[in-house]
Amino acid sequence: MTRTIWRRPLATTLATTALVAATVLPVATTATAATEPLGDAAARHGKTVGFALDPGRLSESGYRAVADREFSLVVGENAMKWDATEPARGSFSWGAADQVASYAAAQGADLYGHTLVWHQQLPGWVQGLTGTELRTAMTDHVSAVAGHFAGDVEAWDVVNEAFEDDGSRRQSVFQQRLGDGYIEDAFRAARAADPDADLCLNDYSTDGINAKSTAIYDLVADFKARGVPIDCVGFQAHLIVGQVPSTLTQNLRRFADLGVDVRITELDIRMNTPADAQKLAQQASDYAKVFQACLDVDRCTGVTLWGITDRYSWIPGVFPGQGAALVWDDAYAPKPAYAAIAEVLGARDDGPGGDEQAPSAPTGLRVTGTTTSSISLAWNASTDDVGVAGYRVFRDGTQVAEVAATSFTDTGLAAGTAHVYAVRAVDAAGNLSATSGTVTGETEEGGGEPTGTCTVAYTASSWNTGFTGSIRITNDSTTALHGWTLRFAFPDGQTVQQGWSAQYAQQGSTVTVTPAPWNTTLGAGASVDIGFNGAHSGINTEPTSFTLDGAACEVA
Repeated sequence: MTRTIWRRPLATTLATTALVAATVLPVATTATAATEPLGDAAARHGKTVGFALDPGRLSESGYRAVADREFSLVVGENAMKWDATEPARGSFSWGAADQVASYAAAQGADLYGHTLVWHQQLPGWVQGLTGTELRTAMTDHVSAVAGHFAGDVEAWDVVNEAFEDDGSRRQSVFQQRLGDGYIEDAFRAARAADPDADLCLNDYSTDGINAKSTAIYDLVADFKARGVPIDCVGFQAHLIVGQVPSTLTQNLRRFADLGVDVRITELDIRMNTPADAQKLAQQASDYAKVFQACLDVDRCTGVTLWGITDRYSWIPGVFPGQGAALVWDDAYAPKPAYAAIAEVLGARDDGPGGDEQAPSAPTGLRVTGTTTSSISLAWNASTDDVGVAGYRVFRDGTQVAEVAATSFTDTGLAAGTAHVYAVRAVDAAGNLSATSGTVTGETEEGGGEPTGTCTVAYTASSWNTGFTGSIRITNDSTTALHGWTLRFAFPDGQTVQQGWSAQYAQQGSTVTVTPAPWNTTLGAGASVDIGFNGAHSGINTEPTSFTLDGAACEVA
């Protein structure tokens, strides 16, 4: 595909003006709102700057402001993966994926597809297929998904994480049942479905020259020699502070010399938390090194950040005690890394005029209603010299929501519990007001578990002494759930071994499931698909009852 150089569409510029800087970056001492957007600065180098989008976050003003302003490429964090697009064989679900594509189009940004074939986040039905069935299912899936977005996607991660760190093939269900040829089959199917999209192989821990990156190098060289369609290689770059590989630029260049484009596809740089000034300074230097490496290689198409804010980063859920890996902090203030990236890209100073005045503090915070599982709040509107964008609601000192209205209902609470609430206003530039006064609300005493507020569909695909469990949770209530908790019990001593799209804890037979950073909010009428691999002793009876935030669910 011929690479396009991003220009912010006129409609977006006019909308931005109409919203009075609704897409201006939060103000910080190291990088002000007057700094040129990163996407604009990168475009002068023929590069793009992307981010991993969770479309469910676009209703949050701070998230939307950074997303709208800074980036020239969009990739779905989870929306285009197999479990999201084909939860049942031959039955495709495009809702979240189409949201990502529509957002990219509205922004005039490139759309990057992630991912067609990956051993994680597979729906349970895939695990039970024979080799012949799996090959057909894989090529059908690639053809359907790539075909659905044909003409819209700039490039696809066709196959993701196919190699082990020692350079051997990962023993995924695809490798075990289809052998080495599955990667080639997937690339050929993708080319047939969308001849204009660039086709990429993507992996982690390949940023420097090592056994894994060399194995991928050899595969790409073989594909190029035999005419197998491959156009690009993605380097995820999930890095650790102070550990940017010294051979990063050399490694990118050797792949480019094979005749493929290269891209930093999932950049974040984690540290032991809490963060401090020294760690943040090192992180800034590391981000600058990665961006500079891309600038130094002509065929590097750009850099994609794996998210916007530390608040929703996947890192703490996978690496306990680590985090603060992204460029914006929990409150959407740019960290020193932002200024470092802007400097490397040569971002221009767009001149004075950033909004630096915070809104007034909300007043009159009050409890307007309670149930056994919810507390409703209201407050008086704040004022601002430019305009209030929204309100951040805090429960017991932790932010639980951001809303545009002057009211909020906190759901999913335990019966008979008291909570202290406060509210802060935020404007479009990210300036936060002082905290309102606090108010204490208490849920009503419970009288048994309510029913009919949720539906759970559970399926399991078993083999030998293992199985893959797939769960679809639907919020049937009329209000969104924030920070939901699902509980169920295994009847035959099964155990959860590894999960995705949620966090799992098991004590005895009882399994407690809490959301991943990207799906903490489950909207009214919305569903979320999660899954796990488990072990059983030969009998794998499915659970028959589930509760969501203490409410018994219907079982589909």
